[in-house]
Formats: sequence, C-alpha cells, structure tokens
Amino acid sequence: MGRAHEVRAKAMAATAAARSALFMRASKEIYMAAKSGVPDPDSNLALRSAIEKWKSQHVTKDVIERAIQKAKGGSAESYEQGRYEAFGPGGSLFIIDTLTDNTNRALTEVRTAITKKGGHMGSVIFNFTETGIFDFAGENRDEVEETLILSDVDVREVTYEDGVIEVLVEPAAFAQAREVLSNDLGVNEFETAEIAFLPNDPIEITDPEDLRKFNDLCDVLDELGDVQNVYHNVKL
Repeated sequence: MGRAHEVRAKAMAATAAARSALFMRASKEIYMAAKSGVPDPDSNLALRSAIEKWKSQHVTKDVIERAIQKAKGGSAESYEQGRYEAFGPGGSLFIIDTLTDNTNRALTEVRTAITKKGGHMGSVIFNFTETGIFDFAGENRDEVEETLILSDVDVREVTYEDGVIEVLVEPAAFAQAREVLSNDLGVNEFETAEIAFLPNDPIEITDPEDLRKFNDLCDVLDELGDVQNVYHNVKL
C-alpha cells in the first residue's frame, strides 16, 4: 500500500507479552478518549477514531467495550502523555509516544530499550512530518480527491493501491476530512484513521546486524505497556 503502511505496518503480536501490551495501550487510549467527552462513539470523534485505530490492529471487542464501560463508571484513573525521540541502529530514527500512570518508569524503560540496542536519546522530530492519515477500501480515488478539495480540506496526497485509498491531510484538517469522507462519500469503515508522524526521508537498513538490532528494538518497544505509538524512518 502507500508510504504510511511502510512506516507504520506491524505484524500481529507474535508473543503473549506483545499482545498483552497491545490490549493495554488500546484500553488506555479508548478509556481516555471516552473520558474526554461523551462515552459514545457516535457523538465523540476522538473515541470513534480510537476504536477504529485499535480494531485495525485486531484488538478484540471485549477490550474496547470494557474500556468504554470503565469511563462510563466514572473511574478516577488517569494517564499522562509523554514523547521521546531517539537514534537507533543503522541510522534509524524513532519517535516514541507513551501514555502512563508513572512517567519515571516509562522514561526508564524506553531509554533502556534504546541504549541496549546501541542507540541513544536525541532530537529527531524535525526528520518527520505530522500527518492525518485515512486508509479505506475503495477505487474512486479521483472522486475522493475532488470532493475533499471542493470541501476546502487541506489535502496533501490521495493515492490508490490494491483496492485501498489512502488520504493524507494536514493534522488540523483531520476532523473535517473525516466528516467529508463519512458524510459526503459514505466511507463507513476505515483501516486507518489517525494522526501520525511520517518520515521525510525513509531509509533502508542493509547491514544484517543493524537490521537485527532494529527489529529487536521494535519488538521490545512493542512489548512495553507504557508505549502507545512508535514511529520510525525505516522502510519495512
């Protein structure tokens, strides 16, 4: 598919630890989205987007429903967002978002994972561009692009490949684009609907040892329950 998939595509969790962490981060994000407004996806855009995001990563309906019910029950539990940047193996660059009830633990675990694979913390965010991303089944690429532009949505790119249309928009236009796609074009289900960081210059890691370290680092980060999102610049 499009370049967003090269950056963000991940296989289904291969280990019990990774799957547990996946469900945990889904639960936290859905819970916080539900608490931020009405705990009903029909009336809460953030909640609807969070649900679709985690459904696309094979999070079960039970996990989603429990998180919403927890918010409805008035739980006082809260999480704090964090963002860390790092240089990884083979010229890889990472942006790592956390959602945690213990910021010291989150920082320690992320830093330990990076340094054990030969990387170090440092500023890399200028190598990425924050982008609103929508992926959905369809073939009417030209109609989608024309409708978005005529609706004054700030579109960056619309592509089509293998039965999937990918729309990239300015982050500030995310909600407007979502409304146009749903209401004007009848898109009811999204494979992806999120704001993410895309690399300006994706790279390939050719050295086998560096590639092994990079993949190991991605696996370790994937198993950390405090880690919410991981963005990198490596072509998958």
